[in-house]
Amino acid sequence: MILEAVMLHVKPDIESDFEAAFKKASKIISSMDGYLSHELHKCIEVKGKYLLLVRWETLESHTVGFRNYPEFQEWKKLLHHFYDPFPIVEHFEEIEI
Repeated sequence: MILEAVMLHVKPDIESDFEAAFKKASKIISSMDGYLSHELHKCIEVKGKYLLLVRWETLESHTVGFRNYPEFQEWKKLLHHFYDPFPIVEHFEEIEI
């Protein structure tokens, strides 16, 4: 399992629009091959800051699969205009402790 972690900074005063668009976009990502789950968290201390966590079966499920599906264009259209600055996407793998 790969965890995609993205810190999102939404432009001021459009957080509710972003959250509504994200609900629509959730249907897109959750239908993708290799998708396991996702969650969106809103920061308590910083207005407009969100944490997106997505679990994928493999790194390629996200970087090759999802990003190359036609549905990704709809995802971008729904969400990418909300961000400033544009987010950095990072991937993590769990270690046994």
